[in-house]
Amino acid sequence: MLVLLPPSEGKAASGSGRPLDLDALSLPELNPARERALEALVNLCAQPDDDAARAVLGLSPGQRDEVRRNARLREASALPARRLYTGVLYDALDLASLAPPARRLAQRSILVFSGLWGAVRVNDRIPPYRCSIGVKLPSLGALAPYWKKAMPTALAEVAGDGLVLDLRSSAYAAMWRPSGATAGRTATVRVLHERIVGGVAKRAVVSHFNKATKGRLVRSLLASGSRPKSPAELAVALRDLKYTVEEQPSATGAPAQLDVIVTDL
Repeated sequence: MLVLLPPSEGKAASGSGRPLDLDALSLPELNPARERALEALVNLCAQPDDDAARAVLGLSPGQRDEVRRNARLREASALPARRLYTGVLYDALDLASLAPPARRLAQRSILVFSGLWGAVRVNDRIPPYRCSIGVKLPSLGALAPYWKKAMPTALAEVAGDGLVLDLRSSAYAAMWRPSGATAGRTATVRVLHERIVGGVAKRAVVSHFNKATKGRLVRSLLASGSRPKSPAELAVALRDLKYTVEEQPSATGAPAQLDVIVTDL
């Protein structure tokens, strides 16, 4: 099973220990693209006047420290991705508190997508940075199509012949879309909050709870040691873990969509 996650805007403020070593990252086929993206971001943020960098990155005047941090990415202390990302999904996933077998499974199974690094595993050491997938870097352009060109070979190999559980947001999903046989083994998840209004069940997507539920869902799968091989087996595994799951119709060879229904926020 391969689990695809988005990054989070929330990140640890600083790393500890040695700085970034691109050659030590997983998916080394992405390193040429990573180097170009890193160079473009560092050069942008190293300019004496940070107005241009803030405009490109969508930062406010009060976020100048983010620009300065980006300018020092090559020298900054790094930390494992599992500790870097601190948003709602990662708080719910809470990898640090998992038992050792589940943590080892997370190391093998999870890929975190990033506008700067492409995709990394949870043990890969990277420094805190600010560069969302919506950014257009000078000389590179929009990052989603930039990474879309670099991803196919590396991701096809990593995906192998097993289940791909794609929990990325739409912006990060644009970096790489499973195709061919891989698409047929891919499942996406939509989290719907159900409540009764005037005696009628109403369902809606709630962003914060969507992220938290996806984090808990991955945690449940890891903690149980479950290794479904197909979207249908995934639906069964989630039901066994007490999730309410509805399978939606999908075209042959297209990713399957599973709706996870929750009633408590």
